[in-house]
Amino acid sequence: MKTDLRKPRGIIRSMAGENWNLTLSAPSDSLSFYVEHYWSVRWDMSESGPMVQENLPHPTVHLVFEKDNTKIFGVVSGRFTKSLEGKNRVFGIKFRPGAFYPFYKKPVSDFTDKEITIEQVFGVSTKPLEDEVFSLESESDLVHSAEDFLYERLPEEKDENIALINQLVERVIADRSILKVEDLSEISGQGIRNLQRIFNQYVGVSPKWVINRYRMHEILERITENTDWVRLAMDLGYFDQAHFIKDFKRMVGKSPEEYSKSAHSTQLT
Repeated sequence: MKTDLRKPRGIIRSMAGENWNLTLSAPSDSLSFYVEHYWSVRWDMSESGPMVQENLPHPTVHLVFEKDNTKIFGVVSGRFTKSLEGKNRVFGIKFRPGAFYPFYKKPVSDFTDKEITIEQVFGVSTKPLEDEVFSLESESDLVHSAEDFLYERLPEEKDENIALINQLVERVIADRSILKVEDLSEISGQGIRNLQRIFNQYVGVSPKWVINRYRMHEILERITENTDWVRLAMDLGYFDQAHFIKDFKRMVGKSPEEYSKSAHSTQLT
């Protein structure tokens, strides 16, 4: 499995300027089966005031270290919004789709759209671990600390279902013609019900949700002021423009036209 450290997909509203910084770091080869990447965000909004980051998250679990608020976040099924205030930093571990299950050992759907503590999963106190992480300054030291933590808790064997899930997710990302669960069933040789069971248990959302989310990521990348909404809706599996616009507004918070105008305005500033 390859780790892609390019600009993340699914960004709705992104920060700009020198008052914040995002760093992505690849995992070691021995942890790349479980971890997609590590991420660190540092910001200083002391003078500019609070700013908002919005995105449509991927079907992944994150372990996020934040001062006095360290949590494990399940898949966010809707729009994720984070207000950055004052001066602070967070450090996160982004697990591959389905790859948190061997650590949790219960259906990941149990905490979709929810947060759980490190104690609940790993049986260790959060505060000492959090203090250790925030005593480190360099990104490389943060990554080494996270990897040491995970190495001590690695599952004895690699679960074949995780490999299957990631192969299917990579196909969904790469092949825009995949629009239905039946497509994944044909590719994988798995029955639809079995795929739904595996995704519910390992990923936390349905295979249909995964398809829809990555198609929406593609829409965000393709939108321009002169977008042909009917053609775009049909290309991505919608039977009519109204259904597409309704879904887009529900997930993004704006109509496609409103979003395209605001994105274009941001590019011009």
